[in-house]
Amino acid sequence: MNVLDQIRLQQRRTFLGKIGRGTGALALASLLNPSLVFGSEVSCARPSEHWRGAANPLDFAPKAKRVIWLGMAGGPSHLETFDYKPTLGEMSGKPMPESFTKGQPIAQLQGQQLKCFAPQWGFKRFGNCGAEICELLPRIGSVADDICIIRSMTTEAINHDPAHTFMNTGTTISGRPSMGSWVTYGLGSDADNLPGFVVLTSDGRGGQNQPIAARQWSAGFLPSRFQGVQFRSKGDTVLYLSSPPGVSREQQRDVVDAVQKLNQMENSLVDDPEIATRISQYEMAFKMQASVPELMDLSNEPNEILELYGTKGSDGSFAANCLLARRLAERGVRFIQLYHRDWDHHGNLKNDIKLKTEEVDKPTAALITDLKQRGMLDETLVVWGGEFGRTPMAQGNGRDHHIKGFSMFVAGGGVRGGVTLGRTDDLGYNAVEDVTPVHDLHATMLHLLGVDHKKLTYKFQGRDFRLTDVSGNVVRKILA
Repeated sequence: MNVLDQIRLQQRRTFLGKIGRGTGALALASLLNPSLVFGSEVSCARPSEHWRGAANPLDFAPKAKRVIWLGMAGGPSHLETFDYKPTLGEMSGKPMPESFTKGQPIAQLQGQQLKCFAPQWGFKRFGNCGAEICELLPRIGSVADDICIIRSMTTEAINHDPAHTFMNTGTTISGRPSMGSWVTYGLGSDADNLPGFVVLTSDGRGGQNQPIAARQWSAGFLPSRFQGVQFRSKGDTVLYLSSPPGVSREQQRDVVDAVQKLNQMENSLVDDPEIATRISQYEMAFKMQASVPELMDLSNEPNEILELYGTKGSDGSFAANCLLARRLAERGVRFIQLYHRDWDHHGNLKNDIKLKTEEVDKPTAALITDLKQRGMLDETLVVWGGEFGRTPMAQGNGRDHHIKGFSMFVAGGGVRGGVTLGRTDDLGYNAVEDVTPVHDLHATMLHLLGVDHKKLTYKFQGRDFRLTDVSGNVVRKILA
């Protein structure tokens, strides 16, 4: 019996076996890999093909090609960064008016006496636009004319992990695709030898080191080829990427080719999207063995660039990660997400937020400046912010979590620079003008990338899901 006859026989046996196993196998498959049962209306590319995106052609002419998301994990206080409230200072130590707080969600201050807590640092005006920014952020102030500050953000989750989940996926329900996965699923990537979605994390001084779960960059029910890949800026960049000792690149190529052929044979029989993912990712891993060491080697960066960011090399700092973000963007990576921890200032706010701003002020401004100098800022959307803000009420000498109004900023990629959108009330509690829910930020991001957020969907368990769930509006006031 020749090979073709064997394959045909195997196909008949597979078909009859599946019929015999019946609904029990279907139920088991739905538990083990729901995408096999419920699937998507849009199939992925052949395993050997470069994924060009589900939103092809795009719905609009794109203003941005990529996203760099600077996540300040822990919830930076808007009242000590971008939202100056002198009235709050005048009321410091006095009871918080009940009209603000009655019936409102509160994290750790439940049942406690709520007192106003003055801004702990002063604010200055920066740039031709005259943006009011905390004195702790003079470097970001120096690029005020390039950024758009949004002072009216709101979110739905008041504790860290669900708030990160909501900011990343548009829902507090774990297991949904992250925004980076949605973007790479929708647009593909311009990088041939790097993942389309890369994550970098860093720690620092001051505050509580909140954990960041890897599911925050999960692909959820999307094919797993779209999940984020964490690059470590110290030690092995990607675990198990290097070839074993004594194995040459040519030998590694032979092994990869042999494994790929076996996977392709299996995929021709069962047509499993996860086998297709395995095939594409084996090839990507082989390419990364050469591309990642070159990416992470900052020794070829001029001294003036290292000084601009405030780093001496790949030291694991937020500064080094910002420089790596620029290098990833140059190499065609579609979505680059940085997390910098320790912004959870329930106490010792005045001193600890000074430590945090010292770590992020210079490299954040350097990234924007560097992208602009290279002609890349216009096509790169930069987003800066945390999962929520902090309360105007005191928690000892710190602030509790706050979701009713906080600040973020965006820059480049079709966004108007030198603009401040929205405002909170006089005490910084409620967003009261141009209120901007997280879904609106997601919708705007996709719009700038050329995608209608209502059309980028994936069918799962009989429902069409999207990043913005059943809401979201493009914030047109900030578009250039």
